[in-house]
Amino acid sequence: MESTRGLAGRIRENVARVIVGKDPVIDLVLVALFCEGHLLIEDVPGVGKTTMARAMARSLGCSFRRIQFTPDLLPSDVTGINFFNQKTSSFEFRPGPIFGQVILGDEINRATPRTQSAMLEAMQERTVTVDGETMPLPRPFLVLATQNPIELEGTFPLPEAQLDRFLLKIDVGYPSLEQEEEMLLRYEREDPLATLKPVAPVEEIMRAQREVRAVRVEDSVRRYVAQLVRKTREHDAIELGASPRATLFLYRTSQGYAAIAGRDYVIPDDVKTVAPYVLTHRLLLDPEVRLRGKTAGAVLAEILETVPVPVEG
Repeated sequence: MESTRGLAGRIRENVARVIVGKDPVIDLVLVALFCEGHLLIEDVPGVGKTTMARAMARSLGCSFRRIQFTPDLLPSDVTGINFFNQKTSSFEFRPGPIFGQVILGDEINRATPRTQSAMLEAMQERTVTVDGETMPLPRPFLVLATQNPIELEGTFPLPEAQLDRFLLKIDVGYPSLEQEEEMLLRYEREDPLATLKPVAPVEEIMRAQREVRAVRVEDSVRRYVAQLVRKTREHDAIELGASPRATLFLYRTSQGYAAIAGRDYVIPDDVKTVAPYVLTHRLLLDPEVRLRGKTAGAVLAEILETVPVPVEG
């Protein structure tokens, strides 16, 4: 797994030229990339959500498309349209921005549910269907979506089906005092994002994705993954627990986290590290529990404390 670890290190170092002091967050983006999943970045305005996504996109040797979601955006603005070409007297397909390898969906919760649903097929099946014709999307295919949880006016909450398509949900968070000072120095004379170059060829990304699937998971760790997800369906505070898709995603992200650490095997700590980012946005709490101010993250922390961790021997 050294090749995957080395690739992750190059990308991390490149993105860190723009985003200061957020290596753990960058690692989660890399996990999504290497696990062939998608990422939702949710945080308050101004912390670097879009900059993080753009820096990652520029670091990869992939085609990049940006979709600025607004209430008047139509599904065809995302997927593309068939139009009549008068010169050739025939219909031609004009692909939309979804036909890229790295897609930045900025403020995805500003689009109407109808437009949000246009992303479902692309994110799950990696295909787009227009007028009955299904077309494959290029590989690798990664959606980096951002949303602002504070400003609710003019937004449409993502439905459960849409949230479930995201492998991980993360936040960027505020920098420390020292990190903020370092940011001022870096941006003093120029925007480092403007000079960022690709450091990860497509061939290396595809190889890393294959290596992640080969990471070994012992039987006891595999059962631990299944037990954690199952516990979310049995907990009294949770009205709707995580789906079998979440079990698969937790398993896959644990492999990805191990791979970027340079290991060819998963340890329980890998599972515990990625579990909050995989499971929290998939849990629907009981209304009374929400009224008492308890969060899905707090409930999941309880589950992680109660489910026995497998030990060697």
